[in-house]
Amino acid sequence: MPSRVLRVAAILACSVPMASCANTGKTKSLAKAKTAVPSKTPAPGKGTNSQRGIASIYHDHRTASGERFKAASLCAAHRTLPFGSRVKVTCTGTGRSTIVRINDRGPFQKGRIIDLTPAAAAEIGLTQGRGLASVELTPVLD
Repeated sequence: MPSRVLRVAAILACSVPMASCANTGKTKSLAKAKTAVPSKTPAPGKGTNSQRGIASIYHDHRTASGERFKAASLCAAHRTLPFGSRVKVTCTGTGRSTIVRINDRGPFQKGRIIDLTPAAAAEIGLTQGRGLASVELTPVLD
């Protein structure tokens, strides 16, 4: 009997210090990280809702939204815009524009702000030979 009491006492003595270590500041910060809501749109430049940067063409791969990639669709990849949002893409060199739907994440190349499907790229005059273009993105409100 005394040995059983000693075992229970030893278990309790070890578990109290361990319980105090379990709740550290890391636990609280992880909880905050899970509840944090990411920004739906990137920070606009100087009070406007548009962005300027480099667009590129991208090809067949699995999209982050789970949709099948279709080269003939007017879709694009953007790092932060929500899936399903629509953006007017205007090529600053040609003045041509098209409206695309965001269904993927990217581009992951430094300096680029949007990846376009081949069909969307053709709409603004961006071809395989000229795979990069300066563009302006403007959100389209439904």
